[in-house]
Amino acid sequence: RPGENSFHNIDDPNCERRKKNSFVGLTNLGATCYVNTFLQVWFLNLELRQALYLCPSTCSDYMMGDGIQEEKDYEPQTICEHLQYLFALLQNSNRRYIDPSGFVKALGLDTGQQQDAQEFSKLFMSLLEDTLSKQKNPDVRNIVQQQFCGEYAYVTVCNQCGRESKLLSKFYELELNIQGHKQLTDCISEFLKEEKLEGDNRYFCENCQSKQNATRKIRLLSLPCTLNLQLMRFVFDRQTGHKKKLNTYIGFSEILDMEPYVEHKGGSYVYELSAVLIHRGVSAYSGHYIAHVKDPQSGEWYKFNDEDIEKMEGKKLQLGIEEDLAEPSKSQTRKPKCGKGTHCSRNAYMLVYRLQTQEKPNTTVQVPAFLQELVERDNSKFEEWCIEMAEMRKQSVDKGKAKHEEVKELYQRLPAGA
Repeated sequence: RPGENSFHNIDDPNCERRKKNSFVGLTNLGATCYVNTFLQVWFLNLELRQALYLCPSTCSDYMMGDGIQEEKDYEPQTICEHLQYLFALLQNSNRRYIDPSGFVKALGLDTGQQQDAQEFSKLFMSLLEDTLSKQKNPDVRNIVQQQFCGEYAYVTVCNQCGRESKLLSKFYELELNIQGHKQLTDCISEFLKEEKLEGDNRYFCENCQSKQNATRKIRLLSLPCTLNLQLMRFVFDRQTGHKKKLNTYIGFSEILDMEPYVEHKGGSYVYELSAVLIHRGVSAYSGHYIAHVKDPQSGEWYKFNDEDIEKMEGKKLQLGIEEDLAEPSKSQTRKPKCGKGTHCSRNAYMLVYRLQTQEKPNTTVQVPAFLQELVERDNSKFEEWCIEMAEMRKQSVDKGKAKHEEVKELYQRLPAGA
């Protein structure tokens, strides 16, 4: 007797349902799939999520006295509202994955053209800080500063008179050159390395009132709670006039002590790895983005790949499979051996480290009532859709079975010798 599936081509709507205790995925929107990886990393920053939930929302104008206006779909008006709503859905939706296209449109990103993922992260941070700086609540207003912002100084010393001049600069991420390096720590050391200003490149010293040989270097003054390290894989190739991807293996450890690199000693500078952003593919203009992110509450590692999310066994980061997927490049190098607590990758383009703290993160970030109401409304729509699809599936099966019986009966009526 044929199985039910042979009577219809309608998928089981329950395949679209979120499994218990799992995270929610995001629809792949083509060339902007790197946005999905950042969204999942930011969603799992509980302090940022909490602060965004505290933002006042125009959503209240959209609510009626007796709840939500039934006939109108909620349309977030600002970047903050888009993020709030997305985060609320990621937290409490019944769907296996949700669609972030409203957010991507609000940012004005072209889903048909692959932008630079590394540029996007910077652009978005400054946009978010700008938006939140107008908020009255200091916990909301300063969240980007508190979480992601550090400070360094460009220090130039005149070789003639020894005068030191400082130019202070904020950063949301450190951009590390990876060419010629094998380890993350080498990349950080190069970032802070002294350079000589000589010949045509000499420095005009205010004290000497003339151009002098000098040295310049970066000094790290303060580091944020969340340290974003960009591994500059996508570099401009002068010969072709295009960006190219460097498929160099870089080793990095799960624990990173930044104290040797910081100007002011004293204080805690030990970080632990919390996310690895991966670009699969050889070209800088195409490929696929995924994120390995650690859940701050359980300590479990998850692989976020658009709609699909996979929990890693044994609370361990596992990059192996990503590295095997890269197409062989001309400069085929063997993967170096990695010791315990260290990893090697030729596809990681951003590493996120979190400052190690004694206290566990606040495990309950509550979705505010106005957002929860919107999520419940979306969940009701989803449940209605499931019932509708199940009904269509049942009708299709019933029709198929009836047809099957009809054919069987015809066969039985045929003369034996036919």
